[in-house]
Amino acid sequence: MSADTVSLEPGSLAPDFDLPRDGGGRISLTHYSGRPVVLFFYPKDNTPACTNEAIAFTALGDQFAALNAAVIGISADNVKSHERFIVKHNLTVVLGSDEGTETLQAYGVWKEKSMYGKTYMGIERTTFLIDGNGKIARIWPKVKVEGHAEDVLAAVRAL
Repeated sequence: MSADTVSLEPGSLAPDFDLPRDGGGRISLTHYSGRPVVLFFYPKDNTPACTNEAIAFTALGDQFAALNAAVIGISADNVKSHERFIVKHNLTVVLGSDEGTETLQAYGVWKEKSMYGKTYMGIERTTFLIDGNGKIARIWPKVKVEGHAEDVLAAVRAL
């Protein structure tokens, strides 16, 4: 399935996934059934905007937890990279590794990008809020990091 054929929207059933995660083990959407889930897709560990986004979600972790909401970051980086990222920045969010890009494609965030005149495939920073029934409640495409975690927290409160 190519990324441009995916058209997820609020009300759609969120695609399940099963990915390796930081610290060993695996993570799946069904594991969090009955709970709100924040899925933030980000391009690369240890890059400025991605680091700021993960730190912002970590800073609000207790407030998400008080709402019984899980916060999961997903990128194409491998588990070892995620583990270094977590240690370096004291992150508490769960990080899933999608090196094969199947989940990234299922959510429509694996896109053709361009930089310095070269085109390549990469992740468009996007966040999905999934309700306790597995349906997409809200999508934030092309996320600007500043204030984003707070916006997502407000949306979780409004569920």
